[in-house]
Amino acid sequence: MLADDTVIQPDLLVAPNADYTDRDLPVAPMLAIEVLSPSTRGIDLLLKKDRLLRAGCAHYWVVDPDEPSIVAWALTDGAYHEAARASGEQTFSVTEPFAFSVAPDDLVH
Repeated sequence: MLADDTVIQPDLLVAPNADYTDRDLPVAPMLAIEVLSPSTRGIDLLLKKDRLLRAGCAHYWVVDPDEPSIVAWALTDGAYHEAARASGEQTFSVTEPFAFSVAPDDLVH
């Protein structure tokens, strides 16, 4: 729950275990990841990204299995800025919120 009137459910959330309650995550996650599908593409790229930004989610990644590609945004000065992008056999690599590297092709094969 991001606010009293805003409940969204990303495909994957990363937050410290201590931040979770029995019911929800009452603070912004460190990372939210969405896996695009034709039926949710617009919601994931626009609505969820905007809601997570307003809630203060520090990192937002979008995985597109059709391309395949990964784009990462990081929250800086109240806005998301692209932090990393890779497609196909290129290496997607980030150091925040933790070190992680993968080729998008490896996620779909």
